[in-house]
Amino acid sequence: MLIRKHNTILPSEITAESVYRERRRFLGMAALGGAALSGGILLPALHALAETNPLKPLADLKKSPFSSNEKLNSYEDITTYNNFYEFGIFKDDPVRKGHMLTTNPWSVEIAGEAELTGNFQLEDILKPHTLEERIYRLRCVEAWSMVIPWVGFPLAELIKRFKPTSKAKFVEFTTLYNPQELPGQKYKVLDWPYVEGLRMDEAMHPLTLLAVGLYGKELPNQNGAPIRLVVPWKYGFKSIKSIVKITFRETMPETSWHRTNPGEYGFYANVNPEVSHPRWSQARERRIGEFRKRETLPFNGYAEEVAHLYSGMDLEKNF
Repeated sequence: MLIRKHNTILPSEITAESVYRERRRFLGMAALGGAALSGGILLPALHALAETNPLKPLADLKKSPFSSNEKLNSYEDITTYNNFYEFGIFKDDPVRKGHMLTTNPWSVEIAGEAELTGNFQLEDILKPHTLEERIYRLRCVEAWSMVIPWVGFPLAELIKRFKPTSKAKFVEFTTLYNPQELPGQKYKVLDWPYVEGLRMDEAMHPLTLLAVGLYGKELPNQNGAPIRLVVPWKYGFKSIKSIVKITFRETMPETSWHRTNPGEYGFYANVNPEVSHPRWSQARERRIGEFRKRETLPFNGYAEEVAHLYSGMDLEKNF
């Protein structure tokens, strides 16, 4: 994400009131039970919880030439430390509450400026595609990162299949709205359901992935099952989870975090270490599992592949 610097930061530009109030409320509730999770008890318990529902291995995976050669984070790292506000605002909420989400059956609606639209079962969405494993970095706005072996297929393949018209300039994605199974949606942290979007050339880029698994297995609920977006050169909040609708649009979609706090969250969300977030620097990051911070790379290390998409743009203004 590319964030503008502010010499004077107004309270309204730091955190939306709805997010601030819900965070305070959650922190108050958490304090009541916090002592029980201290003393080294929490992490082993979460790791065990992540393995309570064995996931099916995915067969006949193709290795991708787009993969990073960096050291992978562990399966436990990837599945127990997550941002998924639909389950709650804390990093352990998704693994603790993920079992509540029903992912089978699952359908995805294709809508908007395309020749082929309608509701499609996930099996029909996946059927034509060969799944491949891609090792991508994931960078979050809170200045932490992971290296994850995703399994999926290029979003471009799906787009071509549904034949968007010449009017389609953007692709909008929508997450499931079901507060009974996604209890974080009971609170006005965001204006639910979660919505994200890409410009059409970003969506068609060969790095952009629709993921259905990680570490050779089906995608765990806490990581966005059964299907999610992965855009490796952008901050993690662009990689929307548990997708139920894909809409081809003529106009730029109003995305959830931008709607909540436009001073901090822009549409593009490209990783830019040279532009600070109003409340912290983006120049360095901490890889989960490591103590020492490392330098943040432009476009999360994918500048050679994607920088041309933004040629001539003011990347501080278009953050």
